[in-house]
Amino acid sequence: MIDRGRVNVLGVLVDAVDYPAAQERIIAAARQRRPYAVSALAVHGIMTGVDDIVHRHRLNALELVTPDGQPVRWAMNWLEGSRLPDRVYGPELMLRICVAAAAEHMPIYLYGSTPEVLAVLRAKLVERIPSLILAGSEPSKFDHLTPAEIDDLARRIKASGADMTFVGLGCPRQEVFGYELREAVSMPLIAVGAAFEYNAGLVSQPPKWAQDHGLQWAYRLAQDPGRLWRRYLILNPRFVLRLVAQKAHLWRPDPLRTQPPTTVVGYG
Repeated sequence: MIDRGRVNVLGVLVDAVDYPAAQERIIAAARQRRPYAVSALAVHGIMTGVDDIVHRHRLNALELVTPDGQPVRWAMNWLEGSRLPDRVYGPELMLRICVAAAAEHMPIYLYGSTPEVLAVLRAKLVERIPSLILAGSEPSKFDHLTPAEIDDLARRIKASGADMTFVGLGCPRQEVFGYELREAVSMPLIAVGAAFEYNAGLVSQPPKWAQDHGLQWAYRLAQDPGRLWRRYLILNPRFVLRLVAQKAHLWRPDPLRTQPPTTVVGYG
């Protein structure tokens, strides 16, 4: 089990953990009914914090941030010698946590995506992990929630009897969701991005060799170029250039230079 603390990656703090350590921390928080916001961040997620000091505050306030992408893992190993042998990928982390939750009879809740995706995902999860307890699920409204709607949502999640909630809203909406609702639900809120679609089998994942060599971005770009070209063809080079500047001490990103949010965004 690897848990070597937090690494400053361009001003965003990422935990140098492996799958067993991340799983243990999440399950422990679920047992204790503690507020515990989790996100698996790839390059795009890191850059949302680089470009927005308010969002950087949110990210650095989360209890656990895992290196979802290989480039983030490589950056941590290069900058701080973290010696991480693998990334902690959102879809895989979700499945591992579901297995652990089933073993401990911990019900899970699913929040996000669409009714159609959730229906397939529920069936696939139970097929794969028959002892998994599904406390409930709810699709995203793809809109901002009012304070009253946020309170109602938190009450529904808590009333379901769930011990943890997986959140599939996409970056950065799901990280905002975790930051804003963790105290209200007092359980792990685990932001896993496209894991709902991947684990439902509705979106194909790249071959393992492409994932291992940090080429998942290219595979996703080929799948949806109209939506993703800006994310990958602009953000990826900026990530590399800033990483080189940080390593060379030409730029010293300060994870404490943030600005707390003054309003509730209410993504739902």
